[in-house]
Amino acid sequence: MFTPEATRLRWLWQRICSFDRRVAVIWDGHSLSYGELAGRIELWSSRLNDRVGVGEPCAVVGDDTADACAAMLALLFRGAVAVPLCSLPLRLHDRCLTTARVSQVVNFTGEAGWQYCRRDPGSAPHPLLEELNRRGAAGIVLFTSGSSGDPKAVVWDAEKLIAKHKDRHKTYTTLSMLRLDHIGGLNTLFHTLCGGGTLVVTRSLKPAAVLDAVQRYRVQLLPTTPTFLRMMLISRTFEQFDLSSLELITYGTEPMSPGTLEDLCAALPHVRFKQTYGLSEIGILPTQSTRSDSVWLRLGGDDLGIRVVNGTLWVRAPDSMLGYLNAASPLDADGWLNTQDAVEVEGDAIRILGRRSEIINVGGEKVYPAEVEEVITRAGNVQEAIVYGQRNPITGQVVAAKVRLIQAEAQPQRRIMEICRARLAPHQVPMIIDFADGPLHNERGKTVRRKGNQSQHAPADENEFSEDSP
Repeated sequence: MFTPEATRLRWLWQRICSFDRRVAVIWDGHSLSYGELAGRIELWSSRLNDRVGVGEPCAVVGDDTADACAAMLALLFRGAVAVPLCSLPLRLHDRCLTTARVSQVVNFTGEAGWQYCRRDPGSAPHPLLEELNRRGAAGIVLFTSGSSGDPKAVVWDAEKLIAKHKDRHKTYTTLSMLRLDHIGGLNTLFHTLCGGGTLVVTRSLKPAAVLDAVQRYRVQLLPTTPTFLRMMLISRTFEQFDLSSLELITYGTEPMSPGTLEDLCAALPHVRFKQTYGLSEIGILPTQSTRSDSVWLRLGGDDLGIRVVNGTLWVRAPDSMLGYLNAASPLDADGWLNTQDAVEVEGDAIRILGRRSEIINVGGEKVYPAEVEEVITRAGNVQEAIVYGQRNPITGQVVAAKVRLIQAEAQPQRRIMEICRARLAPHQVPMIIDFADGPLHNERGKTVRRKGNQSQHAPADENEFSEDSP
């Protein structure tokens, strides 16, 4: 009988086995029960047993199929270090594998189903990985999106990341839009498996494909991003599907505009909306939206420290990452993390305004990109918009925007500029508007603003709003 070598995760294995006939995962239309998932985990454990040693980093590359999920869980139960790589660009993979000292790779991207290979880790084991090995603890290495340069390699003790889901909780049929290499995707996976829920995974993250899966599998919980929800509204895709099973939509990874949230509540009045907040460095934090239609939220939980310093949010969590493999830790001596998020405070609630690195300084006046993006996306015939700072010798910066139209039109720049002048303060109005033919969001469904022309650089740590347990 299979027994996890990472004894601190034995409870998770027993939990998975206890759900037996419940549906665990639906991938591309194929259902897998918890009993079948347990069988896949045992199969992958036997495949990797003689190949991957305890404490050894092994990458799981490719789509997060049921087999990729089972392989990663097998590595954790083995006491190895799992390095999931799903949504990061392929051009970054070799760099990430070297940074994580990966010596084994299980690849699910080929036509053969899966491939295994050994590789030269390139350097001696990192002290953080050695620490996991000494403690006999399974590990997970996550890479940030790399928007501020090279992706940061975040090292987690897997038990600390999973243990927060150990208490019994309500189960949902949940559609996962964030992959296994994202802190929110892992949170969704572990929350679902620990509660005996069903995880639905789709190949495409386009609104029509996602909402078709919601209808087909009676999805109850949809963790997603404001960008996705904005595109769903603009395209009116939600009108084409039966979404009556949806109980809760959680949104994160970027600020939600009040106007978009108002439109969502009107379009889906039976759904509760909840803003969530998480960071790759300290995991997913407990949140409570003040109202379903409000962008204000409360952060709380046992031993969670919250403070606002000069308008910037600082957080101290009881459990956090061990550190970075390729950078100094952003946690101070007392465990506090400067999230680099600008916030407003109202009583015990906060409103996230955006990343400090993305604030545009126009002659001393602050411009928050999300506020300008809301006006542009509500201007009509706009599918997406990103706003960023462009250097200017007189004012320091001016506001610039890149817009993706729904369909071609004559002189859209003039029309959008006139709407901005009517609805925004003079320093907020874009001086430059360019147009894009392709998507303005990344593989994780998050708007990607241009940083090359900004006068500030993003901070060393990577911050993500993310899916939280309901």
